[in-house]
Order: sequence, then structure tokens, then C-alpha cells
Amino acid sequence: MATKIVMEALSPTMEEGRLVEWKKQEGDAVNPGDVLAEVETDKAVMELVARTGGTLLKQLVAAGATVPVSSAVGWIGAAGESVDGGGTGGTAPRAGGQPPAAIAPARAPSSPPGGLPASGSAASGQTSPAPAGRVKASPLARRIAGERGLDLATLSGSGPEGRIIRRDLEGVTPVAAASPAVRPGGPAFLDLPLTQIRKTIAKRLVQSIGPIPTFYLTCEVDMERVAEARDALNAVAGEQAKISYNDIVLKAVATALHQHPACNAWWMDDHVRTWNAVHLGMAVAVEDG
Repeated sequence: MATKIVMEALSPTMEEGRLVEWKKQEGDAVNPGDVLAEVETDKAVMELVARTGGTLLKQLVAAGATVPVSSAVGWIGAAGESVDGGGTGGTAPRAGGQPPAAIAPARAPSSPPGGLPASGSAASGQTSPAPAGRVKASPLARRIAGERGLDLATLSGSGPEGRIIRRDLEGVTPVAAASPAVRPGGPAFLDLPLTQIRKTIAKRLVQSIGPIPTFYLTCEVDMERVAEARDALNAVAGEQAKISYNDIVLKAVATALHQHPACNAWWMDDHVRTWNAVHLGMAVAVEDG
């Protein structure tokens, strides 16, 4: 009996995921634990792995489509088994106002299983080739290439599996630089797609600085003793656990929030909720922003 592949919640706050690339194609044999696809969540690009074995019978969404958690993305079953070709299909990225693509074109029957976040590579160790003509590149690299008029097909990537990333575009000049001036009758604007991470960051920023009261506390700190403490701690810990200045700042902030619970609180419209536990997040620059 065929098994439906669903979009797994690959992070605790994930509500939808963008299917970046299918690693298995229709008709490919699938073993439990094999990587079926790469999925961009609100945190990072994760691997959707197979829960059962068989043949990947059908892909219900195309690469690039955004799909809600728990929605069907494909089927796994016995070779030649008939399956439902329906499904939510997700929302494909829009370009220039064109309607979203819903379902990937059908191919020969085959089968794969659903997915979980994977800590390593596919159990079988096999990787299906990318569709012909498709260049592997991060969303940021594609955007930069589009802005600078670069042809990604002429570049080689240094990212995972040869993916082109931002550093591969450094120092590259376009063959024919496009004029940034707006031509008469040309488009007045350009819509750039957002990654799932960017969507989540934007939503959280609006929540944090919108209806919620915002205030700022500043102070100056003499970090000389901190530097001495860090050196001493690292001398004891050795290479196994290097302590950074960020670690110390995060520890200090968490301690301060414990000591001043009024700062570790939520505005709840008609009351203020103070929390006993401290959950601290730190913004870190990554390849895609």
C-alpha cells in the first residue's frame, strides 16, 4: 500500500516549508532514511528523509514550491502502484505577478517515504542528479546574480554538492553589464522572493516593535576582567570547549534577566506575564542573510 510523503515540521516553529530540490526522482528506489528532498524552513535548509521504503511513485509539488506543514508532497509505494495525483500542491514562488505553479509534471511511477530532519546524508549514499539545465545556487546567490547580470551557468560553486553561494560571486564581472537606469516602458519595480528565514525574521520584528511597548537600556562595561576570565576558562577547557565573548555576553544577559524579571516579561493586553525561565536568542549572520 502506498504511503503519502508529507511536509514535516523540521523545526519547532515551522509552519510551512519551501521544497528547494528533490533528491529522489519519480521511479527511484527509496530506502528508509534516504534523503528525499531539501526543504528550507524558517531556520535553515534541512533534509526531508524517507520513513518507509519502496519506489518514489509521484512528486506532488515542484521544486521551489512552498507547502504548509502536514501537506502531501509525494507518494511512495510498490513500483507501478496507482496513487492519487492530487494534493495541496503548495504555493510556488511568484515572478513578475505570474500565477504560482501547483503540481510538478507527472513522470514514470516509483516511490519514497515521508521525512524527518536528518543528521547525516542519505542512508543509501546515493544522490540523484539535478534536473537538466538547473544550476544549484543559494537564494542569496541567485538574487545577487540577477542584480549584477551574472550567468550562474558559467560559474562553479564551492557550497554543498557544488552549490553556488555568495562568496563564489565575489570579483566576478558580468559579460555585458546591464544599465541600472529604468528604461522607458520598462518595469517600475522588481519583486525579490523571500526565504523562509527572512519571512520569519520579518514577522518577529513586526511583533516585537509593533503593538508591544519598546524600551532600550544601555550601559558601559569594562571587559578587561572578562578577557582574563575567558583566557583562564579556555586554558582549563582546552580545545574541546572554546568559550567566546559572545558566550559570556549571553550568560550575563540571562543572569540579568533572572535578577530583573520585569525585563523578562510579555505584554498580554490586560496584564504583564513574567517568566521564570529565560529563553534567549542571538541573531547570527548566515550565507543567505
